[in-house]
Amino acid sequence: MLKDANFSNIRGKLTQNAPIEQESWFRAGGNADLLFQPADVEDLQHFLGIYPADQSFTIIGGLANTIVRDGGIRGVTVQLGKPFAQINVMDGVYIEAGCGALNGSVAAAAVKAGIGGLEFLSGIPGSLGGALAMNAGAYGTEIKDVLIGVKALTRSGEVQRYTAADLHMSYRHSVIPEGAILIGATLKGVAEDYETVKARMNDIKAKRNDTQPIREKTGGSTFANPSVPELRIAGLPDDTKAWQVVEKVGGRGLKRGGAQISEKHCNFMINTGDATAADLEGLGDEIIARAYKEYGLKLRWEIKRIGNAP
Repeated sequence: MLKDANFSNIRGKLTQNAPIEQESWFRAGGNADLLFQPADVEDLQHFLGIYPADQSFTIIGGLANTIVRDGGIRGVTVQLGKPFAQINVMDGVYIEAGCGALNGSVAAAAVKAGIGGLEFLSGIPGSLGGALAMNAGAYGTEIKDVLIGVKALTRSGEVQRYTAADLHMSYRHSVIPEGAILIGATLKGVAEDYETVKARMNDIKAKRNDTQPIREKTGGSTFANPSVPELRIAGLPDDTKAWQVVEKVGGRGLKRGGAQISEKHCNFMINTGDATAADLEGLGDEIIARAYKEYGLKLRWEIKRIGNAP
């Protein structure tokens, strides 16, 4: 941990014992020992310059698809918020956005500019940084399908650019260079009629509203869809989705403490009011154990879990 004096030239906000669980979409979990919300890129570069190279830190965004464990996060947690949420339209088909920008805001900016192909982002909760880190997708499109490249800071604070190919993206997975902090990205859509693109985004929003528990304390999808080879080994149809596996093992409506598998969409967990992070993680692990016992299928968490147990 840095001594207080080392933070004298930091312009962003520093908060000790920060209750970041209140920012988590699940509204559960522990605090961050020290939360740093940089004022801008230069402020983050300054931080990287004074933070010991042998000390790790945790990067967070909007905490949409994240469980913050009840013991909280040790050391320094860096949150890329509003100063990293700028969105710019370029040449009629490109969107340049900071990693703190909400995916829904990126989609809305694209629609307003008559750029098609990015409206799927309105179906992905949270911020662009998290979507890039996991190659998030919805309604048949993934980030890798529209990504031109990303801007990042190295561990020493130098600006580096990586192409989409450099990130070796696959289903719900990206390979971020070690120590790199993603701060922005360039996405490419196609020029289309505004009303046409708007109608598609409205359709996505309507489907999401009808099928997902978006008004609950929830995150995004809990488990990644199994691959075809995994499904064949398990003796399940090739088109079986994660939610169907959860349902097959009796997961719909299953509870653990204050955590519950949603009745509306059983690949979503919800905090019914007083769930701990341990309740949520334990419930997910129970589903994983059932799927393996009944089908030999290893469901993979899509929700990121950070921090420490109590």
